[in-house]
Amino acid sequence: MAVKRAIDVIGSLICLVVLSPLLTAIAMAIVLGTGRPVLFRQVRLGREMREFRVLKFRTMKLDSAPDLHMEYIAKLATGQADDDALKKLTADPRVTGVGGFLRRFSLDELPQLLNVLRGNMSLVGPRPALEYELRHYEGRHYERFAVKPGMTGLWQVSGRNAIGFTEMLDLDAEYAGSSNLLTDAKILVKTPVAAMSDGA
Repeated sequence: MAVKRAIDVIGSLICLVVLSPLLTAIAMAIVLGTGRPVLFRQVRLGREMREFRVLKFRTMKLDSAPDLHMEYIAKLATGQADDDALKKLTADPRVTGVGGFLRRFSLDELPQLLNVLRGNMSLVGPRPALEYELRHYEGRHYERFAVKPGMTGLWQVSGRNAIGFTEMLDLDAEYAGSSNLLTDAKILVKTPVAAMSDGA
């Protein structure tokens, strides 16, 4: 949709300009705390399951393996986790001190504004998928790949700290099947409050 793309481009540009002092401060904190690189690049699946590299501020120690996250997702998907809610692993031993703070308030995801500007992502959409999560999908969950992934989405503003992995996928599929500009506007308005609530 041309209008949605225009909103993405204008919105991401404005956010990059307005947030530039914060982005610079975060980059400096990472360098002073654990050195370079500042950004973390990871292959994700976007619209029509096309691969792209998502950008985040680096929150983990260098050369951290994804094993813990893979195990975490598997436990969530099979109901074996102590807490069934899909949360960021802020207590992960691979996470740095600065990284824990960034994750708590989702500040690590701000570089995804560049993904939005490039067209890999949208401001609003499903969570960018990891390839190893697909083994836990049910048929209906693949509907989420009909639209671009987003920086924020329906599950983030629906109490993500209390939502499990399967419920998150259900909400992403629901969004993909019924999204419109009004829905996007409502999600964007709710996002800052949701981010602060999750960090509390």
